[in-house]
This record gives sequence, structure tokens and C-alpha cells, in this order.
Amino acid sequence: MPAAMLEKMIRVCDEKIAKKGEGVGLSFYAFFANKNTEPSTLMAVATWWIETHQLDHFEKAVKIKAMVEGIKTPPKP
Repeated sequence: MPAAMLEKMIRVCDEKIAKKGEGVGLSFYAFFANKNTEPSTLMAVATWWIETHQLDHFEKAVKIKAMVEGIKTPPKP
């Protein structure tokens, strides 16, 4: 997944948490406009969300943020 998308996911999660609290849920559509302007990126996020991690349609923003931060910061050997 592109680094810019990972950063956007974290930013959107932060915004949702700031507005509605740590219990706020979101779907992967929260990271996109209501127009299909980035189909390949949408499919990459959908694949990550649905196939790779088998997440529910709505998940807690804090959970998604932690997962994405784990991608951005790989474990040290």
C-alpha cells in the first residue's frame, strides 16, 4: 500500500477519534471521497481490510490506526 495512503489512514483515524472519541468506528470507505477517483488504491485498502485481515465492515478507529502504524514501523530484528 502506498506510504501516502498509510499516512492518510492515520490522519483520518486521528480526526475521527478527536471528533467522536476513542469508541468511534469507521469503514475503509472513510479514507476516500464519494467518487471513484483512486480505484487501484481503493482496491488495495479493501484487500488489506477484507481479505488480509478479515475485518468487519466497521472497526474502531483506534484499532485501525494501531494496525497501520505497525505497517509503517516494522518490528526490529
